[in-house]
Amino acid sequence: MSAPIALVDCNNFYTSCERVFDPKLRGKPIVVLSNNDGCVIARSNEAKALGIAMGEPWHLCKERIKTQGVIVRSSNYTLYGDMSARVMEVLSHFTPLLEVYSIDETFLGLEGFESRLESHAQALRAKTQQWTGIPVSVGIGPTKTLAKVANRTAKKTPSCNGLCILMEQEAQTKALAAMELEDIWGIARRTADKLKAIGINTPLDLRQADPKVIRRSFGVVLERLVLELRGIRCHGLELAPPPKQSICVSRSFGRPVTTLTELSEALSAYIERAAEKLRRNGLAAGYVTVFLHTNRFRPEEPQYSPSAGLAQPVATADTASLLRSGNQILRALYKPGFRYKKAGIILLDLISQGQTQGALWGSPDTPERQSLLSAIDTINRRHGRRTVQFAASGLQGGWQMRSDQKSRNYTTAWSDLIRAEG
Repeated sequence: MSAPIALVDCNNFYTSCERVFDPKLRGKPIVVLSNNDGCVIARSNEAKALGIAMGEPWHLCKERIKTQGVIVRSSNYTLYGDMSARVMEVLSHFTPLLEVYSIDETFLGLEGFESRLESHAQALRAKTQQWTGIPVSVGIGPTKTLAKVANRTAKKTPSCNGLCILMEQEAQTKALAAMELEDIWGIARRTADKLKAIGINTPLDLRQADPKVIRRSFGVVLERLVLELRGIRCHGLELAPPPKQSICVSRSFGRPVTTLTELSEALSAYIERAAEKLRRNGLAAGYVTVFLHTNRFRPEEPQYSPSAGLAQPVATADTASLLRSGNQILRALYKPGFRYKKAGIILLDLISQGQTQGALWGSPDTPERQSLLSAIDTINRRHGRRTVQFAASGLQGGWQMRSDQKSRNYTTAWSDLIRAEG
């Protein structure tokens, strides 16, 4: 049998983060809204019990939610990202074998803990709650797919006490019998419908299916899923994240933008953020793409969604160089008479900064420039994003996203630290 794999999943992660620093929210229904306060993207268990749906547009449910006494928060990705890093740090104390799968999910290799899986996993849950305030559920199985099944069972079954172990086939069969095809990791509704059309109606049916037949009809990905449901590991842990292929920063505007000046300010702010991400990852970009969008949900308005790119003479992580390229592209794309809803920057052809080649007429990434940008990054990390910024991104952007009910950056900005008063 394969060594055990655990999937640790933070419970209702965004709403749990909000509760850590505002204890009066405990036990109350909470929802978190998407960018621009557009729709519901996270719900506490109490909010789910009220029938609030995931993805429900805020403007349609606002009045109903208010009458139900629901607490509403705008999304605070700075807080959530930092809390995620803290959770991962705690988990690293329990095994060196970690694969960060998403902001709130991590696969752990538990080889060597077979004789004490339950006690080790419960200690992990308790320590994560104690050190970060974030509750987690743990599912353990011989494959990633069965660990996913176990985690879902842990969340859906109160008697599991947040932990489900599916190392034995009998336990796996019982868990799979309680699930629908669409509940299995990687099976979307359309795939489930195709499976049902050939007589595979349940996860247990899928486990018993002939892998070769599945491969011929659905491809190698679903064949591997069948094998994983049988306890045959096809997907190992990715202990080192794969190299980034691109970096994208885009936002919807808080209101329609019509002028080139405002578009340039917004795009420049996004380029600053993208360049910061480049440097943090030790990368340089050789190609810049800019895109614009009008509001496709307003078909009565003129529509225009252009994009264009520009190769860099030398791959760079220098903000000023990327600003010049990005705004050059923007000026070529911009057309008056449109109400722009969104803009973004994509950095491509990424290479390690140590692999950049010199240019005949000099490179923007000189040691002096690198030191300057490093100092700016340090100041912004210490005192809050955009404490020091390039003038091109403006000062009072009316284009900025709406986040009328955003919580403070409790862990990343000195000005937002909680004060203890005697």
